[in-house]
Amino acid sequence: MKLPAYELKSSDNFTTFEFVSIGIKGDIPKLIQFSTTNYKDVFNLAFGDKDTKTGNFDDTIITNNGDSEKVLATIVRCVYAFTHKNPEAWIYASGSTKARIRLYRMGLNRFLDEARKDFEVYGQINDQWEKFSNNVDYEAF
Repeated sequence: MKLPAYELKSSDNFTTFEFVSIGIKGDIPKLIQFSTTNYKDVFNLAFGDKDTKTGNFDDTIITNNGDSEKVLATIVRCVYAFTHKNPEAWIYASGSTKARIRLYRMGLNRFLDEARKDFEVYGQINDQWEKFSNNVDYEAF
């Protein structure tokens, strides 16, 4: 994907990434984390606004900073960096709300052909996984 993205800082093992969203509501620190799951080589991708006091993040805040495309491009850069370091990894992602899941699905739809050049893309519906298709209301990816 050849879209502008934010500069990233990453942990040594490429499981945590930080960047700053710059937009109409100011500079907002963001955090992306890849965490292990109960399944071998499956990692959960979590993303949200970073609380600079605690170091934690909140994935329920709706920032609306006017830079969603740049933020999504930055998350994609993190996926590439993480999978380069962990080539056997499968990444699981979902939104914290139905609206966020829909936003992520629209982003995948928009860049699906490009994503399929490097990744296998699946959607989860009714606890089943299938090859990702446009216009299906998936619960996770």
